[in-house]
Amino acid sequence: MRWIRHLFLDDLAMRRAFPAASLEAITRAVAEQEKRHRGELRVAIEGGLPIQALVVGRTAHERALEQFTRLRVWDTEDNAGVLVYLLLADHRVEIVADRGIHARVGAAAWETICGAMQREFAAGRYEAGLVSGLASISDLLAQHFPAQAGAAANPNELPDKPVLL
Repeated sequence: MRWIRHLFLDDLAMRRAFPAASLEAITRAVAEQEKRHRGELRVAIEGGLPIQALVVGRTAHERALEQFTRLRVWDTEDNAGVLVYLLLADHRVEIVADRGIHARVGAAAWETICGAMQREFAAGRYEAGLVSGLASISDLLAQHFPAQAGAAANPNELPDKPVLL
């Protein structure tokens, strides 16, 4: 059954969940939230896994780790990058945080945020769920890596636009 969901969840289904206006709102939300802290937020949305990932039995968490590396979320000045990865075919949300913020926050906080986002997604509120999740993540980043005065002290190190895989 998993294979069928992944192979037939097409771009149209992904665009229904995240139309262009929602992607723009999410991009704006990332930019706004990043003004509050020195961390970096990345969003990656994937409809279904590629065939090779299905063959080897890749999980959403493993795929999120791959994207964390591929998108270079780990490559920030304060080691405070956070990836929010959505795998629509499996109805999964994964948060992968760089060592600087993860050491201060821990897995339980990320799991709580993922759970809240998944409840919103289950109700069909994709944009609202993602924007709310980004705000919750930013609350933690602002607590541990608050923004410093001046744009040079808080550069935008990663793109704000969500990546559609």
